[in-house]
Amino acid sequence: MYDQARGDILFVILYSVVMAMALLSGCYLLFNKANAFVTGITPPLRLRRWTGVFLVSLALNQVWCMQLFFFSSSEDIEMVDLIGGLIQSVTLLPLAIVVLLAMLQDRRRPLWPFALMIAPAVAGMAACVVSRSEALFPMIYAYDLPLIIGIITYMVRALRQYGRWLRDNYADLEHKEIWHSFIVLAIILSAFTVNEFCDKAPVYEYAMLVVTATLICYLLWRVETLSDLSIQKVSGPDSFKTSQPKDLTSLLQRHCIDTRLYLQYDLSITQLAKAIGTNRFYLSQYFSSLGITYNTYINDLRINYFIRLYRKAVAEGRSFTAQQLAGESGYRSYSTFRLAFQQRMGQNVRAWMNDMAQNSQD
Repeated sequence: MYDQARGDILFVILYSVVMAMALLSGCYLLFNKANAFVTGITPPLRLRRWTGVFLVSLALNQVWCMQLFFFSSSEDIEMVDLIGGLIQSVTLLPLAIVVLLAMLQDRRRPLWPFALMIAPAVAGMAACVVSRSEALFPMIYAYDLPLIIGIITYMVRALRQYGRWLRDNYADLEHKEIWHSFIVLAIILSAFTVNEFCDKAPVYEYAMLVVTATLICYLLWRVETLSDLSIQKVSGPDSFKTSQPKDLTSLLQRHCIDTRLYLQYDLSITQLAKAIGTNRFYLSQYFSSLGITYNTYINDLRINYFIRLYRKAVAEGRSFTAQQLAGESGYRSYSTFRLAFQQRMGQNVRAWMNDMAQNSQD
């Protein structure tokens, strides 16, 4: 593969371009605090920094591997390749895990389970470097399967916990949900894993450059479009009263429904608790006792408000669009409203409006 790469000027150029992309993207995330591509969103600083470190590490790993293009001795190539594999096992994989965990903003999760899972693979690679042999590669490859399964199992469990936390604390999930990011990143990282088991044919090496460039672009997009949820948290103890109010139903009616506070975009459960004079814990317990989440409660109020606006507009003979009414009902994103409406009413907006129009004619 390396003999072919040395004679393929286009591959060397593209390899250098992707390496520069990773380095520049990493430096941009590390040294620039504000978004340059997506405005109006404050991303998590912790995610921004760790992603920057990951991309810089990716670039440095490519720099190390680039010297393989200039060696002709099989012993030198094997040694550089072994050291490169060891460096990747102690940098890229752990940093990729940290980046994924940084997307989960409900709490800080420990890293020691991953350190324990990765340690045998790192030890195996270190032994290969010391012995200057690939004899342990079959054992390392065999361990990769349970390692990947263990990481995926942990991440799926953590992602489900995070999803429940979002619905318990936020009315608007736009720029907060990350399950699709895990799927895309898992596909991309799987391609890198497959790369370790396949013969490095020229076409495949070009494909890996495309995958690497896609990963860089995707991480940049993810960092700049994910909202920092810590800005919604209050400083100090999350308590505005030492005891639970006796009638949260009447407090919600007076301070949320009557004032139409639920129309405020991105209203969090902490903000609502403060408005009614209680704390987030008691309010969360109240919604749990009703068998709903905070997200469901706010969306039900907004959908009901949308229905009232619709009926009023029809009665007055005014022209309107569903997008316009959704915006007036507290939804910044029509796609978010459309999904909430489907879940609440059991049919999409257009079908519901058609049924309403047909019923009015009858």
